[in-house]
Amino acid sequence: MAVAAARKTVKAVKEFNYTWEGVDKKGKKVKGDMRASGEALVSATLRRQGVSVTKVKKQSTFGRGKKITEKDIALFTRQFATMLKSGVPLLQSFEIVAKGHSNPAVSQLLIDIKNDVASGSSLAQAFGKRPLYFDTLFCNLVNAGEQAGILDGVLERLATYKEKIIAIKSKIKSALFYPAAIMVVAFIITAVIMIFVIPTFKDLFKSFGADLPAPTQVVIAMSDFFVTYWWAIFGIVFGGTWFFFYTWKRSKKMQDTIDRLSLKIPVFGELLEKSAIARWSRTLATMFAAGVPLVEALESVAGSAGNQVYFHATKRIQGEVSTGTNLTAAMQNTNLFPNMVIQMVQIGEESGQLDSMLSKVADYYDREVDDIVERLSALLEPIIMVVLGVLIGGLVVSMYLPIFKMGQAV
Repeated sequence: MAVAAARKTVKAVKEFNYTWEGVDKKGKKVKGDMRASGEALVSATLRRQGVSVTKVKKQSTFGRGKKITEKDIALFTRQFATMLKSGVPLLQSFEIVAKGHSNPAVSQLLIDIKNDVASGSSLAQAFGKRPLYFDTLFCNLVNAGEQAGILDGVLERLATYKEKIIAIKSKIKSALFYPAAIMVVAFIITAVIMIFVIPTFKDLFKSFGADLPAPTQVVIAMSDFFVTYWWAIFGIVFGGTWFFFYTWKRSKKMQDTIDRLSLKIPVFGELLEKSAIARWSRTLATMFAAGVPLVEALESVAGSAGNQVYFHATKRIQGEVSTGTNLTAAMQNTNLFPNMVIQMVQIGEESGQLDSMLSKVADYYDREVDDIVERLSALLEPIIMVVLGVLIGGLVVSMYLPIFKMGQAV
């Protein structure tokens, strides 16, 4: 009963962020931030440090702290692993990392996890209560590390894994963002010209009293359409984009279709395929190295590739492996993995170094993704310049054709 009451008391303690101002022993005004359970504790701590407190204010939790990102979790994992390797106790490690973080939202998350652990939960259970930040793969690895007594080593591998995955996601986003941003800018510029610029030329051409060139007539007709139905055009474009992403997030059938088609897009399909294989290989290597059984590891690997085609393929591989088929044969049956990957996995299975071979596969495909992104950047820049030049230049030339003809007539 006493133990249960003590655990309940520990769990009830919550800490908040406070800003304080005061005067030190030398009479100099000082101020800072502190995380504590109450104003009295802040004042007492500062008095022990020789600071005469003049003001203590609790920071509002509303609107405070940025959103917790994957980078925040990766940084915490790396810092936490370093603390444990240095021999710092588990709960103290949480406290040190929480107080040293610049994002109050992350600090609060870590303090809550520390309180759960202090109240008797295992570390994996504490992480598992927060699936928004710690996925199944993270929790399974932490659980394996706790069971085997190698938590610091597992966390270090997990930090490396997360850093590599974030890096490869960033490369893909940068490759796709550039053309998407140019398309949006081109659409907006074209709309502005159609709605505001071309009608001015149209009024000017009415006084010419002559037939306009065909390109000019086409552009004016397009401008009239834009001016009349601009609300419908913008509604269809932006509404359609919103509806696409809204449906894509909620429809498994649509995700399957989009992911399958995206792998067939020239150049971009190759980029998505190689990044999926890199993430798939690195996830399985990390899980296997941590001692997670292969069938159980494949459960977490299924969602790590970021593509529904590889998700369903991994589920088939998991089913075959659970019935006694070796990993190499199961992967070969999917017809999704290149021969090099199959051969590396086969060597890894035969030599007992599957995690090492999968890590080498992931490293190789990471470099391949880098090369593709560089080629895409070099290829897209001139193509986009030509497209924009033809689009904007064509509009300008079409509107100046009547003026040129009028000059020749004079």
